[in-house]
Amino acid sequence: MYYFDKRLQYPVRVEKPDPIFARQLQQAIGGVEGEIRVCLQYFFQAWGARGPAKYRDVLLNTATEEISHIEMLSTAVALNLENAPATMQESSMQGNPIVGAVMSGGERPRHVIEGMLHRHILSTGMAAFPANADGVPFDCSHIYASGNLAADMYCNVAAEATGRTLAVRLFNSTSDPGMQDMLSYLIARDTMHQQQWLAVIEELGGDAALPIPNSFDRSKEATEFSYMFMGYRAQRSAARARPLQPRSVARRPRRIQLPPRLRAARRRARAWTRTSRQRRASGADAGAAGHQRADLTCTRQAAISTAA
Repeated sequence: MYYFDKRLQYPVRVEKPDPIFARQLQQAIGGVEGEIRVCLQYFFQAWGARGPAKYRDVLLNTATEEISHIEMLSTAVALNLENAPATMQESSMQGNPIVGAVMSGGERPRHVIEGMLHRHILSTGMAAFPANADGVPFDCSHIYASGNLAADMYCNVAAEATGRTLAVRLFNSTSDPGMQDMLSYLIARDTMHQQQWLAVIEELGGDAALPIPNSFDRSKEATEFSYMFMGYRAQRSAARARPLQPRSVARRPRRIQLPPRLRAARRRARAWTRTSRQRRASGADAGAAGHQRADLTCTRQAAISTAA
């Protein structure tokens, strides 16, 4: 059951309506990195969760929050399309010729309308709809709910990471203070969600939960290939495989290949060190021999004195 509150989770305001930016915001709604994707992903993961109830609750609460993010972004799209006069559309294009060249195929202001999503004009009445920035409807093909909690958490970290990347790019694509304020909030929430899924992974054992699933009998696995990197080069007749050690096994550090000049300098330094050691050793031997001769002389003198 859901309870509706007419207030947005975070205020949304637009000072300079920009229909081109409204199109870009559609990617955050119905794109593969968008809020519809993570919302449905968390819901289906929660509805199929059979582990501890606390993880199901976290998924349900986060999925519900994503609904509010869809509402915020849809409001932002409507505000960017509402009361956007032709002069404003032209100034938006003139202020960002790169966007004009990419989105509408030219830099002339009269092509701004071509940079807009025509479905915003023809189908939705200047409002958002569940599609990406190209108008392709969201089809749920990137929703991952495997039934394995650890696997789903890694999928969630990736989803939040790509979503945050998109939000940062949108932030850098607008100069509107209101839009930057809203996106700053969404970026912060993506940061939180990344951390909470990583915390769940840590509670599940972190690296100890790998490989996923860890319930499979490893004696039935061809483990000689489990940590083997296989590289392929066109100039060789056959691929050469190099075994890799798991994280828990200490590995010998790899030698760093130095440039030729540094290698020559290192050889000279080692040769000088060996020479110095040999000189010191020969000097010590000569000193020891001198002490031995002095001892013999003293012994002979003592013997002569005694005989006298």
